[in-house]
Amino acid sequence: MKKSIYIFNNGTIKRKDNTIYFEKDEERKIIPVNSVSEIHIFGEVDLNKRVLEFFTQNKIPLFFYNHYGYYVGSYYPREYLNSGLITLKQAQFYLNVEERLFLAKSFVKGAVDNILQNLNYYKKVKGEYLKETIQIIKEKYSEIDSKNDTLSLMAIEGEIRKLYYEAFNIILNSGDFLFDKRTKKPPENPLNALISFGNSLMYTTVLAQIYRTHLDPRIGYLHETNQRSFSLNLDIAEIFKPIIVDRVIFSLINKGQIKLNHFEEDVEFSYLNEKGRQLFIKAFEEKLLTTIKYKNLGNVSYRKLIRLECYKLYKHFLEEEIYKPFIAEW
Repeated sequence: MKKSIYIFNNGTIKRKDNTIYFEKDEERKIIPVNSVSEIHIFGEVDLNKRVLEFFTQNKIPLFFYNHYGYYVGSYYPREYLNSGLITLKQAQFYLNVEERLFLAKSFVKGAVDNILQNLNYYKKVKGEYLKETIQIIKEKYSEIDSKNDTLSLMAIEGEIRKLYYEAFNIILNSGDFLFDKRTKKPPENPLNALISFGNSLMYTTVLAQIYRTHLDPRIGYLHETNQRSFSLNLDIAEIFKPIIVDRVIFSLINKGQIKLNHFEEDVEFSYLNEKGRQLFIKAFEEKLLTTIKYKNLGNVSYRKLIRLECYKLYKHFLEEEIYKPFIAEW
């Protein structure tokens, strides 16, 4: 199975014939292109057109992150599977109000169902403390079908996520990581920094899987298709954030693996330092490699589940099978 590569150091990516290597000072490390699915670059890295041409030939997207560890852009090679037919179908489903709303609602429902799975799991551990939150979220869930536009859908999802994030104070066994309010640009405390960093990784992970399908990532349904380059990955990521990103956060904090010394803080912002990012990414990748039994396919990794979600959308656009979002069983 191909794997993701993360580059944290400053240096240069160079190409010699059919070999790609990363050079830092006097050190040189070969990048095994045949076994790489995508590359995530956190350091200050130089590369030239010959390198990009080779990545294009080998169908490897690059994702770039800023000093604080947040996604800023991609090198998205020429789509080798992209289908004009599917792009037209996606556009038709986007322009049809009912079809777009169906998909937008499906993404929200999938996200909330997986949020409830997390809360119900921790309800067994934490007793009745989460019971009221679960009940309120279920009541708000029942309002989803009555919404007639994506703005109101995103509003109800925002209300649900606020309740959910507040429940982190019960789920987490650490007074160092408390949720006050969701802040993004910039995150104002370590817990917000973890959520933002994890979500950023989730968006690029989904984008990398979309690249390996016939879908066009520029056409989303819940998230507006507008000035941003990609939006379908944001839609699909909503489903997987609770069961991948949030569970990684719960595990790292409750096991005491990530601590306040893994963050840099200022008066108005907080972000993971390099050691903290490496810890999070290690746990995130381990989660993506974890397998579960899935329908008639046997054991499937979470990374493969994301691609299967793309294929389900593909079948929906071809009107072969109505799309249903993935819901975790626990």
